[in-house]
Amino acid sequence: MNNLIIAARNKSFHFLYVNLLKPIYFCFDPEKVHNNITQIGKFLGQYAITRKITSLSFSFTHPMLEQDILGIHFPNPVGLAAGFDKDALLTDILPCVGFGFAEVGSITGESCKGNPKPRLWRLKKSRALLVYYGLKNQGCEKIAHRLRSKNFRIPIGTSIAKTNSPATVETKAGIDDYLKAFRQFANTGHYFTINISCPNAFGGEPFTDPDRLNCLLSIIDSIPTKKPIFLKMSPDLNEEQVGAILRICEHHRIHGFICGNLTKNRDTLKIGDQMIPVKGGISGKPTEELSNAQIRFIYRKTSNKYIIIGCGGIFSAIDAYVKIRAGASLVELITGMIFEGPQLIGEINRGLVQLLKRDGFQNIQEARGTEKSTY
Repeated sequence: MNNLIIAARNKSFHFLYVNLLKPIYFCFDPEKVHNNITQIGKFLGQYAITRKITSLSFSFTHPMLEQDILGIHFPNPVGLAAGFDKDALLTDILPCVGFGFAEVGSITGESCKGNPKPRLWRLKKSRALLVYYGLKNQGCEKIAHRLRSKNFRIPIGTSIAKTNSPATVETKAGIDDYLKAFRQFANTGHYFTINISCPNAFGGEPFTDPDRLNCLLSIIDSIPTKKPIFLKMSPDLNEEQVGAILRICEHHRIHGFICGNLTKNRDTLKIGDQMIPVKGGISGKPTEELSNAQIRFIYRKTSNKYIIIGCGGIFSAIDAYVKIRAGASLVELITGMIFEGPQLIGEINRGLVQLLKRDGFQNIQEARGTEKSTY
């Protein structure tokens, strides 16, 4: 499709979403809106004609964006972060929206109803969400059974966490819960994400502790799988804490890191959004600089040893490009799409091609870690 036509298409959908659909959506409870959108996406993914219409409306492809990473082909670097498709109901439609990959979950050993409602709030001034879902999902057995017969059109990551329950607080019980989900997905999907950074569950984030993390990864090492394994980090960790985690990961089967997850830090919220409940973690723009700093630190500290997926505050192609130039090979988002519309995915990919050409790069891989440029 001609670039000018795609630009006009994206601009039209953006205008429609921001001026008509979003004002309507934002009048209703965000969790109900999310559930309704999920059902619409599930329906659209069931039929060839609706998939084709969706693809024509939103997707963008270009050879400069393609990458082969850890034996997996990524058609573009923009993925859906875990937390949106909790029960893996949208894997048929996500490629048509333009995503180059997606993470489902986080998925836990047991089914989990999550924390009491309300558990999702919009922070309009800060361009963020306050999330207190508490790892709501149908559990590893049900989700894995549904996915085993699927032929995925883009790489699918399976994000694994421990069940949000008092029963998993003790270290061994928590490890056993991770392992139950890990085994269920050993041969399903393209890569694993071990989520040690959910701020909304019983027991906090115990596996950010190096000794506990070492115990968890030692047992995971013993489970046969050909899938690469990523570790999802909290953006609130300081460099000393991240460094300690990196030293543990050197001795285990970890291929990369996701930087990062929700933040508990409310200092960056705009006036007006500060009158929100204390509980929950924050996504979107307040996480952007935390994520970027963590990407830079890991990239430089490990001398490009690991694959980094940047996640947090991506609302434009420039936001994604900053993360790539800082050291990320791939990026993920959710909140930007909620605030800007589903056409954002194709627009980011289109914008990345323009930025790569501007800076003289032949492909997205060449831009990784080459931070100094005028954005």
